[in-house]
Amino acid sequence: MSDTFVVVGGDAAGMAAASKAKRDDPDLDVVVFEKGEWVSYGACGLPYYVKGEIQSLDHLVSVTPEEFREERDVDLRTGHEVVAIDPDDRTVTAESDDGEVVQSYDHLLIATGAAATVPPIAGTDREGVYTLGSMSDGKELREYVARARGGESLQQPDRGPACQYLETCTGPVGIVGGGYIGIEMAEALAANGFEVHLFQRGDAVLTGFSDATSEAVADHLREQDVVLYLDAEVEELAGEDEIEAVVTADDRVPVDMALLGTGVRPRTALAEDAGIEIGETGAIATDAYRETSAPDVYAAGDCAESTHVVTGEPAYVPLALTANRHGRAVGQTVAGTPTEGGGIAGTAAVKAFDVEAARTGLVGPRAARTAGFDPVTETITAKSRAGYYPEGGTVTVTLTADRDSGRLLGASLVSEYGEGAVHRSHAIVGAITEGATVADLENYDLAYAPPFNTTWDPVLVAAKVLSGTLR
Repeated sequence: MSDTFVVVGGDAAGMAAASKAKRDDPDLDVVVFEKGEWVSYGACGLPYYVKGEIQSLDHLVSVTPEEFREERDVDLRTGHEVVAIDPDDRTVTAESDDGEVVQSYDHLLIATGAAATVPPIAGTDREGVYTLGSMSDGKELREYVARARGGESLQQPDRGPACQYLETCTGPVGIVGGGYIGIEMAEALAANGFEVHLFQRGDAVLTGFSDATSEAVADHLREQDVVLYLDAEVEELAGEDEIEAVVTADDRVPVDMALLGTGVRPRTALAEDAGIEIGETGAIATDAYRETSAPDVYAAGDCAESTHVVTGEPAYVPLALTANRHGRAVGQTVAGTPTEGGGIAGTAAVKAFDVEAARTGLVGPRAARTAGFDPVTETITAKSRAGYYPEGGTVTVTLTADRDSGRLLGASLVSEYGEGAVHRSHAIVGAITEGATVADLENYDLAYAPPFNTTWDPVLVAAKVLSGTLR
């Protein structure tokens, strides 16, 4: 009798694991439980769907449920919510409209993802307050935009109505949170003619980036007529049944809608109830092979910890590539080839209107000191292309290194959109992952041609400047 591999959660990590396991061991019985109707979708594309650049939710789906069932021979059960895991009996219990089912397993992957964080402020349950953590959230926000355009129908066939609560969807909107979702949604809503008010609790947007990057993005948001409130902790989303205003200590800003973009939290309840260890980050703890404290039970994706390549310590950075990579590794492991999931550098990118930004590693002195390093940081701004080339802009690069060892610890980059901040970060990711020094990076043989960069690429210029400071 063949083994049974059960997966809880049908998005990036879960479906990557299911597909890889079945491909490597066709005799393996692979069962996936997903409580929703969507699987294997690109949640990162939702702001661009709301904006209107992506015309259908179906375009965000990598592989349909039918393709998993018919072409990949995966027993995918949508509409099934797993409510309990029993590591002793090696079973999971799932509920659906048809009743309860108990499924045994030989190997189990918990890939329950993350949920949008709802901050502890009054009024988050009012009509007109949204989050963006799922396909259904994206559909509702897209319908809101459609109403503002005069009632144009953008709802998907057979998926039901949305934006049903408000009489109008044309007034100012508030965004709570200045991270990735908040900034991407500011662009999406402003592009559709909304007056956008963005509220950030701290003194900078994109707090995981360098000061130079955060300031450049904030300045550009203001240029795009986004009203930015820094050091503005939201105290209430005021109104009767529907939201009417965002209230801070200093302001009461009238809005017709509010979006909560205050981050995500790992979904760990199933693991906790099963007695599985939760790590210091609040996500599920695993070893290098993604195995949890329960034998043959793995965790991957946005519900699980990873190991940071700079510190060697557990970290929680929920991003799509990590979920896909770790899910694939689990699939190989349960199919008979033990495979480590690999570490993370906390690499991320964001587009804000006509600006792009990237970060990786330990960015800035505070993060480096917390990890036990003696940091040295330098910031430079250089041309993105040859000075005589008819197009181009600038790239601002911030590098941080350890004073004693010279080891490169982190970086943050920002440029005009299309001028290469994000793609330039890739060389730095490689250097950080391999434990390279700033002197090593200074001698990287990066490509040069006038349409792409100067002879000394901005990354090399930043390395030279920082290397000189370290000497």
